[in-house]
Amino acid sequence: MTPSSRAQAPTAEAKGAGTGNAGWLARYTDAVMNTFGTPSRVLVRGSGAHVWDADGQEYIDLLAGIAVNCLGHAHPAIVEAVSTQISTLGHVSNFFTTPAQVGLAEELVRLTFPDHPAHDSRVFLANSGTEANEAAFKIARRHGGSRRPRVLALQDAFHGRTMGALALTYKAAYREPFEPLPGGVEFIPAGDVEALRTALGPDVAALVVEPIQGEAGVRELPAGYLEAARELTEAAGALLIIDEVQTGMGRTGAWMAHHLLAPGIVPDVVTLAKGLGGGVPIGAVVASGQAAALLEPGQHGTTFGGNPVACAAALAVIGTIRSQSLLERVQQLGSAWSRELAVVDGVNQVRGRGLLLGVGLDDGLPPAAEIAAALAARGFIVNAPRPDTIRLAPPFILSDDDARAFTTTLSEVLDRALSEKAGS
Repeated sequence: MTPSSRAQAPTAEAKGAGTGNAGWLARYTDAVMNTFGTPSRVLVRGSGAHVWDADGQEYIDLLAGIAVNCLGHAHPAIVEAVSTQISTLGHVSNFFTTPAQVGLAEELVRLTFPDHPAHDSRVFLANSGTEANEAAFKIARRHGGSRRPRVLALQDAFHGRTMGALALTYKAAYREPFEPLPGGVEFIPAGDVEALRTALGPDVAALVVEPIQGEAGVRELPAGYLEAARELTEAAGALLIIDEVQTGMGRTGAWMAHHLLAPGIVPDVVTLAKGLGGGVPIGAVVASGQAAALLEPGQHGTTFGGNPVACAAALAVIGTIRSQSLLERVQQLGSAWSRELAVVDGVNQVRGRGLLLGVGLDDGLPPAAEIAAALAARGFIVNAPRPDTIRLAPPFILSDDDARAFTTTLSEVLDRALSEKAGS
C-alpha cells in the first residue's frame, strides 16, 4: 500500500473552519513559542501507522512521534485503557497511590531487571524522558555527595533540555545559551574504554550512557563497551546510568537495548519514556540496589508523575507488546528492512537495531533534511538527526507493504538527487 489522499475529509472544526495547513500554521506562529521552528504540516487524525494532515493528505508515519507511538495511532488497547481509567479516576496527588501506578512499577522492575531480585529495585514515575534523566542526575548527586562531584557523559549524547539533563547533553548549541549549567559533568569519547578507564576515579559519582545514540545518527556503542562500563564503574564505586528513553520498551526488539547489546549486566539506574506510554506522556526511573533508596521523602517529586491514566496506558502498551509478540515482530521487520535499505543506491550504511534505524547517505547527496522533506512530499514522515542520516522509528505494527513502499520511494528520491547532481 502506498500513501494516498483518499482520506476521510477533516471536519470544518478540524480544518480550522476551512483554513487547512496554511491557516493553522499562520495561527500557530501567532500563538506558540518558536522553540521548534514552524512545523511543516498540521496533523489532524491517525490510524495505525498512517496519519492525515489538515489538507486531507495521507502519510505513512515512520517516525512515530520520535519513537513514541509504538503501537501506532488510536490503538484500541490504549484507547480502551485510557477511556476506562479517566472515566473512573483521572488524577490523584502524591499523598495517594492507585492500582495502575503500583501495577506499572511492578511491571517495570520485572522488565528492566529480569534476573535481579525484585525486592531490591524501585521505580520513580515522571512525565517525560528529560524528567526521568533529571531524576537520575539527582540520584547521582545523592550517591556522590561532596566526595564525588564529577559525572561522566558521552560525546554526542542527548539526554534532554531541562537544566540537569541539558548538562548531560553534548551539543554546544543546546547548552551554551543556558550556561552556567549544573557543574561537574565531563564528556568522554563514546565507546572508548581506555578513555573511560582514565576518566574514572574516586571522585566520579556516575557514568550516563545511551546504548544507541539517536541524535548522533543512530550510533550503537561498540561491542563490549557496556560490559566494560559496568565493570569499571563498579570497581570505582560509581553508578552506571543507562538512558533507554529512545531505545527501551521494545524499540530494538528487546525490552531494553542493553539486554540485547550487553546481556547479563545490571545497571544501577535505567531511564524510560517515549514508547512507554504509546503516545500518553510518561517517564520512569528504574533503580536497583543502593541507588533505589537514595532519594528520600521530599527530595524529589512531580505533580503528575504516576498519573493513573498515563500508567493505564503504559500497562496497555506492555500487555499488547506481549500478547501480540511484537518484540519478535520488531526483530523480524527490522532485520529484513535493514537489508533492503542497505542496497539502495545512495545509501552507504544502515545502523541501529530493530525499528530504530539510521540510514546513512552518500557524500554529495543533498543534506538529509532535504531528503526528508522530499520524502514527506511523497507521503512518508521521517527525520534527519544528522546531515548525513535519515532516522526511522516507526510503530511496531508497521506493515511489510508500508516498509517496502518506503524503500521504493527512498530509492526514487535518491536516484533523482543523484541524477540532478550528475547533470549539474
